[in-house]
Amino acid sequence: MSEAARKPAPVGRLRVAVHAVDLPRRSALSRVVAEAGHVVVGAQDAADVVLADRDRPAGETRPVVILGGSDHDLPGVLSRDAGASQIDAAIRAVAAGLVVRLPEAMDTGFGAMRETDARALLTPRELEVLAALAEGMTNKAIARRLNISLHTVKFHVESLFRKLGARTRTEAVAKASERRRYETITL
Repeated sequence: MSEAARKPAPVGRLRVAVHAVDLPRRSALSRVVAEAGHVVVGAQDAADVVLADRDRPAGETRPVVILGGSDHDLPGVLSRDAGASQIDAAIRAVAAGLVVRLPEAMDTGFGAMRETDARALLTPRELEVLAALAEGMTNKAIARRLNISLHTVKFHVESLFRKLGARTRTEAVAKASERRRYETITL
């Protein structure tokens, strides 16, 4: 990340570049930004934040708030029909270095990995931890058995949850068993 990207923007009036393919939509978003007290700048001008409709501008390195997009690597993601106050709050938060997500996009558990990573192999240590989970062992007992720290056990359990798309220990064991059944090749 560049030094300029890490530096928090001023709290008051921000410079916002608005990116939208549709001219009426770009005009409407520019009006929302201006009414919130910010300065609308051109796409190539110096901006504290970029407000984009659906798609991140190609090669954009500045902080982006996207409306209706699905790029969750961006600092700001709102629904396409977000209100003026939500857009203003997101612009200010992202400019201050915070991450903004829709409430429905938030998840309380560990999320499954992306489809391309879904078949990620489990490490030998993760397999040992998984076997201990299948036996119903506690983290403390697993740490003793494998001669590793409690923190390391927790790390491996979290990794298993992510790789298997599970939220509980029981679900992780069940998904691993199901996965093994489908991936086993019979000759």
